[in-house]
Amino acid sequence: MRNYTQQYINGEWVNSTGAETIDVINPATEEVIGKIISGTKEDVDRAVEAARAAFPTFSRMSREERIKLLEDIAKEYENRKEDLIRVMTEELGSPVTRSEQVQYEMGLQHFKKAAENLKTFEFTEQRGDTLIQKEAIGVAGLITPWNFPANQVCTKLASAFAAGSTVVLKPAALTPFTAIILAEIFESAGMPKGAFNLVNGSGSTIGEAISSHPDIDFVSFTGSGSVGAKIMENAAQDIKKVSLELGGKSPLVILKDANVKEAARTAVLNVAMNTGQVCTAATRTIIPQSMHDEFIEAIKEVLPEFPVGDPQDKSTFMGPQVSQGQWETVQSYIEKGMDEGAVLAAGGTGKPEGLDKGYFTKITVFTNVKSDMTIAKEEIFGPVMSILTYETIDEAIEIANDTIYGLAGYVFGEDADELRKVATNIRAGQITVNNAKIDYSAPFGGFKQSGIGREWGDYGIEEFLEPKAILGMPS
Repeated sequence: MRNYTQQYINGEWVNSTGAETIDVINPATEEVIGKIISGTKEDVDRAVEAARAAFPTFSRMSREERIKLLEDIAKEYENRKEDLIRVMTEELGSPVTRSEQVQYEMGLQHFKKAAENLKTFEFTEQRGDTLIQKEAIGVAGLITPWNFPANQVCTKLASAFAAGSTVVLKPAALTPFTAIILAEIFESAGMPKGAFNLVNGSGSTIGEAISSHPDIDFVSFTGSGSVGAKIMENAAQDIKKVSLELGGKSPLVILKDANVKEAARTAVLNVAMNTGQVCTAATRTIIPQSMHDEFIEAIKEVLPEFPVGDPQDKSTFMGPQVSQGQWETVQSYIEKGMDEGAVLAAGGTGKPEGLDKGYFTKITVFTNVKSDMTIAKEEIFGPVMSILTYETIDEAIEIANDTIYGLAGYVFGEDADELRKVATNIRAGQITVNNAKIDYSAPFGGFKQSGIGREWGDYGIEEFLEPKAILGMPS
């Protein structure tokens, strides 16, 4: 049992002003594995005060000092590798192999990439007699989701530290233990007091306090569109800057010359990864009409390659949904898909055979899906694939863009001209061609209702900076 009844404020673990606790559940066993304190607005006030006091000194640290800090964090992060893998497997239900190869690794790479970017990042630029200077924005409030407890926390923190901004972090209450280990890592790495502050608790209390706090200069949020809209509303009261990474309904466009079996494998991988709890998940698979029957057969053939089960088993590819509530949400979408006339090609409602305990879902594939169906329009955040068909490339692009979202897109095939045409015409922030590897220097963020702003690499650092123009400054 992990019991954390304190907050990390001004470089120390201190008692919360709250008394209630929140249970943390292992979604694979449905057992309580620990507790966190349910923080208060007063806890946020203390954290913001500490961050505000630390900002003048922290923001003036030299480039070399900040690079060393980020490199030291990366070293300490690596020292805690086994602890991080274990806790993410338990609190999220991430299969242990995925916890190591994806969850853990992504967090590490953000700190390494920030240190690398900082070595050449231009904070000043002389344009004639005008000096343009980029300065740390101030105190940043970071509100992060549960689906990637390291990745989405670390990308924000690495960028903030590189820019010289102090922070107050509120991690998700469903997966808080990764952030607590990060606090310990920062302490071991020599983080200046007050530069990093951690306040655990509910989103309605802590998130609200952060987004409306008058002494927070910038709010960076990853999560749902409805909460993002509320954060914007709160932030507008004192015109603070906001960066939002929200939902997605990403298309995977498969070209007519694609290897059908490899395309099917790619499609399943994209909806089963992290149990479909991925904002960039390719949940709309768009295939040529002529490929339909062969593709469905290929899907059925490759599904056994993605076993669902115990996250502690190294052969498991997909674990459970994060909570009972999320499981019920996914089940309701599967039912709605059937009710609206989509044809179930694989999976369906209920739990996979032999998995009665835990919030496990079947990998579910629908065919005969139309763009106006609920399962094709709304983000499900579960392993549910909607297959839509097209006759021409222009029609495929039109279907791909027929969404309120624009976070990611995928293209799979052989013809270079068609790959380029589709990739450049999908209205989304990041497009992946033929299973390209992750690029931690590439900007990450969305078009339309998928968000505002960018993360990762130098684009992420820019979000935590404000440009100042000094006119009449001779070179």
